[in-house]
Amino acid sequence: MPEEHHKPLAGRRLLVVSTNYAPELTGIGPYAAQLAEHWAGAGADTHVLTGMPHYPSWRTEPAYRGVWRADEQRSGVTVHRRRHYVPPRQSALRRAAFEASVLAHGLAAPPAVRPDAVIAQLPSLAGGVIGARLARRHGVPYLPVVQDLMGAAAQSGIPGGGRAAALASRAERYALGAAALVGVIHESFVPRVAAYGVAPDRIRVVPNWSHVQAPSADRAATRARLGWPEGTPVVLHSGNMGLKQGLEVLVDAARLAPGIRFVLMGDGNQRDALRARASGLSNLDFLPPACPDEFTDVLAAADVLAVTQRASVLDMSVPSKLTSYFVSGRPVVASVADEGGTAQEVQRSGAGLLVAPEDPAAVLAAVRKLAEEPAAADELGSHGPRYVARHLSREAGLARFDALLAEVLRDAEGTHRR
Repeated sequence: MPEEHHKPLAGRRLLVVSTNYAPELTGIGPYAAQLAEHWAGAGADTHVLTGMPHYPSWRTEPAYRGVWRADEQRSGVTVHRRRHYVPPRQSALRRAAFEASVLAHGLAAPPAVRPDAVIAQLPSLAGGVIGARLARRHGVPYLPVVQDLMGAAAQSGIPGGGRAAALASRAERYALGAAALVGVIHESFVPRVAAYGVAPDRIRVVPNWSHVQAPSADRAATRARLGWPEGTPVVLHSGNMGLKQGLEVLVDAARLAPGIRFVLMGDGNQRDALRARASGLSNLDFLPPACPDEFTDVLAAADVLAVTQRASVLDMSVPSKLTSYFVSGRPVVASVADEGGTAQEVQRSGAGLLVAPEDPAAVLAAVRKLAEEPAAADELGSHGPRYVARHLSREAGLARFDALLAEVLRDAEGTHRR
C-alpha cells in the first residue's frame, strides 16, 4: 500500500489563517509555522494566509517593504502574504486600523483554493473573522485557536482599550460562534470563550508547546561573551516590549538595585519609552532578539528570568515566552496577577516564584532571595525542563492539534453523511 494511505491528512487541503507567521521568531508566528509545516509533512496540501513579517518590532521587515502581495513556499507550505498597515505605536485607533487593513486585504484577495477545513489563530481579530467567512464561503468546518483574547483589551493598558474591547468582543463572538470547535491554549480562557455563547463541550484545551531547543553552550562562556561578570546577578526579560507587559517594573527595580544587572532582550512598541525611562541606569541593558541558534543559551546564562504583566491582565494572555523559559532551566520570577493564567502556569511548573504585579520592591526581594540561595535557585529552575518533558513537548503539542483537527473533520463528514 502506498505510504500516503497511512497518513490521515494525505489528500486533504488545509487553510491556516494567521496574521503572524515565519520568519517571525517570537509570539504566535513560530507556533503557526510549526503547525502548518507539521501538517504539510503529514501529507496535507497546506496553505497559509498571513501578513508581512513585522513582530515584535512592529516594523515591516526590510525584505517585505513595498510588497503588496506575495506567494512563497516555506518548508512545504504555500504561504500567501497580504500587505497591511503596521502601527509603530499602539493605541486603540491604530490597532483598529491594523485589523481593518488585514481584514480588507484578506477578504479581497484570499488564496484561490477550496480547503477541507479552515484553521485560524486568534488574535488577530481580523484573522478570526476572515477564517469564519472563508469557511462559510466554502461550506467547510472552521476551527479557531485562541492564543490571546482581544475582547479583554481594557486589561492591556492600550489607550482607548475600553472602547476597543467592546468592538473586539463583538468580532470575537462572531468568529467563535461560527466554529465547529474552539481550541484555547489555557483553561483560564474557557470561561470567557463560553461567555461568548460557545458551549463548553465545544471547547478544547490545546496548550502551546516549547518550540525551542534546550541550551547547549557553556554557561560561563556565554556570560563572558555577553559581558555579564560572575558574581553579578543577571535578571533577563525576553520577548515583546508592549503595553500589557508592564516592563516599567523592571526598569524601576533596576534603579533600586545598582548591584544587579537587568537585561531587556527583544523589541516592541514600548522599547523607546522604556529606554527613556531607563536613562542614566548603568545596570540595565537593552539587547536585540537573540538568533534562534543561541536564544536558549542566552536564557540559560541569566540567573533569573522575568515575566511581567500589568496588574489588570487576567484572562487575556498567557505569554508564549514561558515555554522557552522553562526549557532553559533557570528560575522564573513572575510579576503577574495571581488569579491569571500566567500565574497558574508558573505554579503548575514549579519552576518559579510569584510576586505582586507592578511592584519593583517585590521583584527585587524575589531576585535577592534566589541570588542568596544559588543551590535552591538551581533546584527551582530544574523543574522547568521536567515540566516541558511531561507536558510541553513539541510532539505532544502537535498531537493535540492533530486530534482536534481530526475531530473537526470527522464531525463534518458525519454531518454530510446525514
